[in-house]
Amino acid sequence: MSSAPATTDTPIVHALDEVVGTGDRVVSVAPVALDAPGRAVPLAVRVSAPVTGESLPVLLFSHGNGWSLDGYAPLTAFWASRGFVVVQPTHLDSRRNGIGFDDPAFGRIWTERHADLERVLDQFDTVEAAVPGLAGRVDRDQVVVAGHSWGGQTVQMLLGARILDGFGHVGGDYADRRVKAGVLLAATGIGGEELHPFAKEHFPFMNPSFAELATPTLVVAGDRDQSKMSSRGPDWFTDAYTHSPGATDLLTLFGAEHSLGGIPNWEAAETTDENPERVAVLQRLTTAYLRSALNPSDTSWDKAASALAEAGTAIGRIDSK
Repeated sequence: MSSAPATTDTPIVHALDEVVGTGDRVVSVAPVALDAPGRAVPLAVRVSAPVTGESLPVLLFSHGNGWSLDGYAPLTAFWASRGFVVVQPTHLDSRRNGIGFDDPAFGRIWTERHADLERVLDQFDTVEAAVPGLAGRVDRDQVVVAGHSWGGQTVQMLLGARILDGFGHVGGDYADRRVKAGVLLAATGIGGEELHPFAKEHFPFMNPSFAELATPTLVVAGDRDQSKMSSRGPDWFTDAYTHSPGATDLLTLFGAEHSLGGIPNWEAAETTDENPERVAVLQRLTTAYLRSALNPSDTSWDKAASALAEAGTAIGRIDSK
């Protein structure tokens, strides 16, 4: 692992706390079972929410390959503490399910991942009832999504991105009009001949069309994230920003690799770029973006972007179009 600050007690984190606040206590409940007829294994989710507050927006989070509802606490617990009801399904590709690359079901998991998020929204009565004291405090018309790596590809489908078939034809529409905004964290880019053979064989969704992604979206990429799936460099993870009308903002994190400083979990073995300050900045910037995306009169994103710019270039930069 690379060296990392021992604390998040830094000027940029303090400046961003002035924007998003210090947060509330969080209650988290798991597993919560949802109906999923025909699914290879039952669908379970984690629900996390602040203990106080009204008209709370909903945030669906989709994990990266192999993870589960127990991952990504550095982000999900933070978002919940800042006023979101965060729902995390365990997708079929989770290591705990044992469905490997050679399993006949693996090639269809990308569609099941999308279906998992739809099931959450369709069964939100069950989700809300699972958390003591949450009933009546949720604004179900305020739904946002976020996902990391494969999870980014999953949520971008709800935001409007499509899949190209082997002939370059644009596939079906998986967008969900209930979703108002999203955050793509290290989401894979355009496919084609630059995809490595393994990716072409096992990941049919790695041929996205971003032209149809019109929902407000923040793209987050690390400038040292070199994928094993494509011969492209780190700019591959910025394709959604480059090619979609909805992804109007790009956060580039300097020195960040695929884990973006350690978002899958604290002390996770697969984190190659551990950096608590980077994670702290990402927590706060994504919170600010989603608040402003849901409420045009909320200036959190503008204030957070200004704070980052004033801090210099050590952490990252924001580009907008």
